[in-house]
Amino acid sequence: MIVSKLLRDTARRFASAGLHYGHGTHNAKEEAAWLISSVLGFLLEQELNSKQIKQINSLADRRIRERVPLAYLLKEAWLGEHSFYVDKRVIVPRSFIAELLRDRLSSWLAREPKRALDLCTGSGCLAVLLALTFPKARVDAADVSSGALAVAKKNIGHYELIERVKPIRSNLFEKLKKYDLIVSNPPYVTANSMKKLPKEYRHEPALALAAGGDGLALVHRILAEAKSHLNSGGLLVCEIGGNRKALERAYPKIEFAWPETSDPGSVFILEREQLPG
Repeated sequence: MIVSKLLRDTARRFASAGLHYGHGTHNAKEEAAWLISSVLGFLLEQELNSKQIKQINSLADRRIRERVPLAYLLKEAWLGEHSFYVDKRVIVPRSFIAELLRDRLSSWLAREPKRALDLCTGSGCLAVLLALTFPKARVDAADVSSGALAVAKKNIGHYELIERVKPIRSNLFEKLKKYDLIVSNPPYVTANSMKKLPKEYRHEPALALAAGGDGLALVHRILAEAKSHLNSGGLLVCEIGGNRKALERAYPKIEFAWPETSDPGSVFILEREQLPG
């Protein structure tokens, strides 16, 4: 068997099984390609040995039978060109803030940040990207979950950033200092949506997803406290999924900026002076 045939066969199996995507891929073919390339380390028109075929089919069987996100089976996820270790202690990285760090956030900053914070860090992916984007900055990676911080520490070590990125266990801002830049991808799934989540998403920690009736339980707290944790001229960058209308109804006097991402209206930016409190 050659790779292209196994790719077609695996994609057909995934499509027939009615899997849900969104943990790094968008369809059956992308999912199959990721699985095969991760096992092989490449995707070429060459023959597979029986061990490779068995390994790929075994993982594909688990993906279909257990509805586990492929990222958990492979213990890896990608944001752009950067890979991260993941397991069920953290949600699979998929933040649109990563696009801003890669392309557009610098235009919003008055100066390069000396201290930055990734609030609700999970796997530590955004903390790592902050440190890579701003090589002179010191970054705190904060989360309430000790399990998540263990995963974050693993990723921080992988990118050799232990000297600049510090994992901190904190209930939001409880144990944190002041920063020039705060980014956060907090839980933002509404109570109603939590009840309807596909099986794949139920493998992720509910603590990192559920955010009350309006999906803004954590965002309300972040907005109330962020000002006292930002230096003059500092920025808050926060992801809220599809909750833009609910947010703007709750804060009619605040002019949120909505930078361009591949999911318009999912990330807002506020300067310190615009924050309440």
